[in-house]
Amino acid sequence: MKILITSGGTTENIDAVRGITNHATGTLGKEVAECFLAQGHDVTLVTTQRAVKPKKHSKLKIVLVETVADLIAELEPLVKTHDVIIHSMAVSDYTPVYMTDLEEVEKAPAVKDLLHKSNTSAKISSQQDYQVLFLKKTPKVISLIKQWNPDIMLIGFKLLVGVPKEELLAVARRSLATNQAHYIVANDLTTIDDNQHLAYLVGKDDVVVAKTKKAIAEMILERVTHD
Repeated sequence: MKILITSGGTTENIDAVRGITNHATGTLGKEVAECFLAQGHDVTLVTTQRAVKPKKHSKLKIVLVETVADLIAELEPLVKTHDVIIHSMAVSDYTPVYMTDLEEVEKAPAVKDLLHKSNTSAKISSQQDYQVLFLKKTPKVISLIKQWNPDIMLIGFKLLVGVPKEELLAVARRSLATNQAHYIVANDLTTIDDNQHLAYLVGKDDVVVAKTKKAIAEMILERVTHD
């Protein structure tokens, strides 16, 4: 079986030396990849330079990306040639448009006019005490996957912070339906640390719980190989 996994977190560039990213390490994606490799499956891991990765393996291919645009460009052809995608990557929700100081914002006839501007210097000056950064929403990559390949088995992830279990599961079920996923792995940041990773595998008819990254990986492997 050809397994496609995304892991780590994308970075959106402000200029040549600065960027906006998140704290995703890719540890869970690495665990999932190793689980499938141990069972003899071909694995393509789409991840970032900073993310942790499995050791070299004859059945492992690693594709590096940085931005959401990179991810989309690399992922589309891969989705069309794989049987399963496990989309655990933390994808940036916004990308920088323009950064400037408060003086320019105050002088602009309309703030929305600044959305049509872009920074031209490789490194934006740090002379000002305050800067205003304009962001725009990035495409929801998970929503594109079934458009690229309606037949691929899609396992998505949903991370929330400090919400009741019922709300977490409700959001996961909405993502399940909206993105035509087979399963959504729902987790809450407050229940993740070095010793545990509580997660719920939400399907159309059931919910299965796991309490460690290894258990999550094994749970995904079992569903993928037996469905």
